[in-house]
Amino acid sequence: MAKLLAGTLSNRLVEKLIVEKDSVFWDRDLTGFGVRVYPTGSKVYVAQVRGPKGPRRVTVGRHGVINADEARKRAASVIARVKAGEDVAPGPVKHAGGPTVADLARRYIEEHVAVRCKPSTGGLARVVVYKHILPALGRAPLEALERAQVAELHQRLGRTPYMANKVVRTLKLMYRLGEGWGMVPKGCNPCRAIVKYPDRKRERFLTDKEYTRLGRVLEEARNRRGSEGAVAAIRLLMLTGCRKNEILSLRWENVSLEAREFRLPDAKTGARVVSLSPPALKLLSALPRTPGSPWVFPARNPGEHVRSVHHVWKSVCSRAGLENVRIHDLRHSYASRALALGESLTMIGKLLGHSQIKTTARYAHLARESVRDSAERVATSIADDILEDDWRRAIGSEHVP
Repeated sequence: MAKLLAGTLSNRLVEKLIVEKDSVFWDRDLTGFGVRVYPTGSKVYVAQVRGPKGPRRVTVGRHGVINADEARKRAASVIARVKAGEDVAPGPVKHAGGPTVADLARRYIEEHVAVRCKPSTGGLARVVVYKHILPALGRAPLEALERAQVAELHQRLGRTPYMANKVVRTLKLMYRLGEGWGMVPKGCNPCRAIVKYPDRKRERFLTDKEYTRLGRVLEEARNRRGSEGAVAAIRLLMLTGCRKNEILSLRWENVSLEAREFRLPDAKTGARVVSLSPPALKLLSALPRTPGSPWVFPARNPGEHVRSVHHVWKSVCSRAGLENVRIHDLRHSYASRALALGESLTMIGKLLGHSQIKTTARYAHLARESVRDSAERVATSIADDILEDDWRRAIGSEHVP
């Protein structure tokens, strides 16, 4: 919504502007100079003008960071440059005097990701920053970046909803950290009120028949040269419910065959101990040890561990007739089987190494199915003793109202 003010934009007048939805108020004296006001109370000065290349609206500064008089001078400069046919990026004047998104991203990577994030998490953060945020927004001044620009980037990535949401969450965290570092003022975060795409948690659980087929194909693959280690790793994933990297980066020094357990000193949710069942213990005991290597699953390159078993997994799934099954689905299937055997969500959370019960709660619907099955078995057994023959026949044929 655009409104023409009856007077000149001044600090006093801008302070009084309150809106229920985004609105732009235009100055009476300098055509094209205005202030955009948000329901949150945030206010941004803009310059709008038609040049040889078409109409342009450019952010020139945020109210509270610069005053109305300074914003007017910057707007006049922008308007003149656009009319002259110059290329003016969003917030051009502010770019010269303040940090950009690229400056914040550099500090975010160096002081947050490199220090606080685990390698896998840090790797994803770098992909988000270097592949998506910097190419689209890197040159924009921090204080001039608008919500509309972030929303446009979010929409462009709509074909990959997970990554689109991850970009917004990462940028939001960067700005929050930037406030603590003194790089941006409070209330300057452009990611507010951006509606995320629905998070669709993928759930794929192996059935008993699929487990059987997978086991048979893994046994066949174990006898093929070069596949022994990958097959053993996949089997250990199936028998423990661990994450892929937890198994592939396992060290012999953290394995205690006598205590029937191995330690994960740096798991996703912190250090934890994984108990070894007899089948898992037998599998680990049979693995050969490579002289000089600390890894349970050493790579061909000396001193390194196996990073991926995807090539073997893809081949195994094809031979077993398994569709749309990721290696991580073995972890979900472990939880599903535990629920089917009557284990509680609390116990399953401990088995999987969850730090919060809400993470395990995603399996709650499976628990409800197990309860329904148990209730049906118990009630049917009692019904055999207390109901007449015609009622039992009606129940069996599913005609009871």
